[in-house]
Amino acid sequence: METVEQRIQALRKELEHHNYLYYVQSQPVISDYDYDMMLKELEKLEQENPQFADVNSPTQRVGSDLNVEFQQVKHQSPMLSLDNTYNEGELKDFDARVAKELTSDYRYVCELKYDGLSVSLTYKNGALLRAVTRGDGVQGDDVTANVRTIKSVPLKLRGTDYPDEFEIRGEILMPHSTFAKLNAEREESGDQPFANPRNAASGTLKMQNSAQVAKRPLDCCLYFLLGGQLPTDSHYENLEKAREWGFKIPLYAEICNNVDDISRFIAKWAVERLNLPFDTDGIVIKVDNLAQQRQLGMRSKSPRWAVAYKFPAERVETLLESISYQVGRTGAVTPVANLSPVRLAGTTVKRATLHNADQIQALDLRIGDTVFVEKGGEIIPKVIGVNVGKRPADSQPTLFITHCPECGATLQRNEGEAAWVCPNDDCPPQVKGRIEHFISRKAMNIDSLGEGKVELLYDKGLIRNVADLYQLTAQQLIGLEKMITAEDGTVRKIGFGQRSAENMLAGIEASKKVPFERVLYAIGIRFVGETIAQKLARNFKTIETLEKASHEDMIAVDEIGERIAQSVIDFFAHPENIALVEHLKQAGLQFVVDESAFQAKSDALKDKTFVVSGVFTIPRDDIKKMIEENGGKNSGSISSKTDYLLAGDKMGPEKLKKATSLGVKMISEEEFYSLLSK
Repeated sequence: METVEQRIQALRKELEHHNYLYYVQSQPVISDYDYDMMLKELEKLEQENPQFADVNSPTQRVGSDLNVEFQQVKHQSPMLSLDNTYNEGELKDFDARVAKELTSDYRYVCELKYDGLSVSLTYKNGALLRAVTRGDGVQGDDVTANVRTIKSVPLKLRGTDYPDEFEIRGEILMPHSTFAKLNAEREESGDQPFANPRNAASGTLKMQNSAQVAKRPLDCCLYFLLGGQLPTDSHYENLEKAREWGFKIPLYAEICNNVDDISRFIAKWAVERLNLPFDTDGIVIKVDNLAQQRQLGMRSKSPRWAVAYKFPAERVETLLESISYQVGRTGAVTPVANLSPVRLAGTTVKRATLHNADQIQALDLRIGDTVFVEKGGEIIPKVIGVNVGKRPADSQPTLFITHCPECGATLQRNEGEAAWVCPNDDCPPQVKGRIEHFISRKAMNIDSLGEGKVELLYDKGLIRNVADLYQLTAQQLIGLEKMITAEDGTVRKIGFGQRSAENMLAGIEASKKVPFERVLYAIGIRFVGETIAQKLARNFKTIETLEKASHEDMIAVDEIGERIAQSVIDFFAHPENIALVEHLKQAGLQFVVDESAFQAKSDALKDKTFVVSGVFTIPRDDIKKMIEENGGKNSGSISSKTDYLLAGDKMGPEKLKKATSLGVKMISEEEFYSLLSK
């Protein structure tokens, strides 16, 4: 039987995993409700068992969206999260706590809870000074350049009666129309579509090129004014005033005098929110009077004067008719639930992802079951349980397939991994998936060749690998066509006329100028993403050197670990991959680093090895680039060969300990600039 300590440790491990998926990968797999219930269970167990306290527990932190590519800025006052409630009883408890603390009459303001990316805008003398994300609540990323592209954010305020300097907080959103258009473009170019508008908004706001941000129209709804010279002591009236200054203050907020008023507001928006052009996931209830807010005060992670009511995810029952299996470009086999069509959150759902064999086993899913379906993040349908009371008496447990549904190869499962994998590299979905990855925007960026056309060329026998693209001719293409049926049943024709064929061939020809690091990413070595491809290219310079590199050579490169090193070695151990690279060389692709792009500006740091750790006044990647541009070398770990540990704020204690034990010199950011100047 599981002990209390074991349960606490299990909850901590699972919550940290979901924190990583949500805040770092932007790919949540459970609902906010399920997460909150786990967190509340952990909080209760820790309170009842203080001997198991841990400062690193998920209950002692807030999530973070900090990005090392942006400069971090400390908030003047913390951007805390809100406690969540899910029923009227919990709202009454909140109201009772407020009534107990306050000695005078009070009222609430009810607002919609927008499902986007929290942001703080600072204005000085009527002009936008700075825009910072929530980050970890204490400091966030400076995204001013990107926020300036959002048309609903005023760069200059209207009128003259605003404070000299103040802060206004709100949420960056991606409207449904923008999200649908963006995902259609990503699918057409072979990129992975975003899971939901929140992830898309977050990914857009963190782009390095503000011109690209401007091409994805974001919106910004603002809901909280802070500063020392605010117009009134009423939160609601301050927002009304901010609307006069030119801010987009949503018109949905209402004054509520008691819990009954709050309940009516919730009931109204539980239905009407589905008609809004953006996502919401609840209601925020705030004490209106600012003096009373200060009287109620703060907890360590949340204010006592506000609470969030989270709408329960809409859940429906439907029949599990069958389970089909999809094969991805890496060979991973994903099960998909085929459902009796059912309306859910405004759309008709026929299919839902089941992730992997472990989920099927954990839910004990069986064909013919009546299953519960929710939409994760209001977008992706997922099966979350079974109504066992409606299970047919003759149902049988589901056995995960043993052979690839496309090519018949025996599936394999690597130790420590959840997915079953088809080992046949010639399996059609894998071949087409690799080609789609190769032509995608971040790889070779070949225009006019989306997913449907890759399938058309494959089905006609014109391409079997990425090198075949460079042998295509207009004569082969013109006149090819195919009818395809979308999931919604609509049928459309794809194919090539004179112009589309010429455009595609021009895109293929232009791809020959794509630099080596992107070509390396495009050929699809497992675990080699954009950043890793760039590091490998810059360190090994040519594809020939990389092919011959040993395991030790690779792990000596910053951020290249055991798994990546072995994956690269395995890739080049296959003769067919060597042959593919040779064919791409003959086609004229770039397999040598353009040294001019990485040419050193000086030899001020020649032969010096640095480990960079902590937070700096500029992005850490910029500092690493400066080291390389001036003849130095970056390393991810401290050893006896390290010359300097460049230490910023919040540097990891383990690095400091190891540097001290090895006698490695530690320098500050200012001392680093001094080294450069010499």
